[in-house]
Amino acid sequence: MKGHLTWYAARSAGLVAWGLMAGSVLWGLLLSSRVLGRRPRPAWLLDLHRSLGGLAVVFTGVHVAAVLLDSFVHFGLLDVLVPLASSWHPVAVAWGVVGFWLLVAVELTSLLRDRMPMVWWRRVHYLSFPLLALASVHALSAGTDGTSVPFEIALTVVGGLTAALVVARGERAEAQELRARQRVVAGRS
Repeated sequence: MKGHLTWYAARSAGLVAWGLMAGSVLWGLLLSSRVLGRRPRPAWLLDLHRSLGGLAVVFTGVHVAAVLLDSFVHFGLLDVLVPLASSWHPVAVAWGVVGFWLLVAVELTSLLRDRMPMVWWRRVHYLSFPLLALASVHALSAGTDGTSVPFEIALTVVGGLTAALVVARGERAEAQELRARQRVVAGRS
């Protein structure tokens, strides 16, 4: 075990980062789809969403650092920062590298939310969906735990919940748009 500590740290931190990302995406969808109700929510509900995203960054950093320190594959800094630079499973690693940069973009814009136009924040925040997909593909193709039954179950549950909440959020947006059109038509009469 002693010689494999960095490998176990990389694997576990990667899985925890994926779980935190999934939790943040699902929690954000729960809040934005109003599945939890319309009434004002306690601040801790939004704080939980933000904390899950922040912790995903931390564990992704631990994952990358452990991969760099591990002596089995010999990753260099370029391998973990530039897509397709790795000689070890370049496409599988590239999914993770692109996901990392999307995670950085989402988190940085979230920290700067009050200092940027809402439309741009929202556009970057929507990158959370491809981020979760890329992290999932990375885990399945590069991770040694990607084919484990518990991970496959978690992936299926997260995928199903994400799809259901996206549909619920879309239906809410359509209903809001319909009400706005009806108010405009009623105002013309």
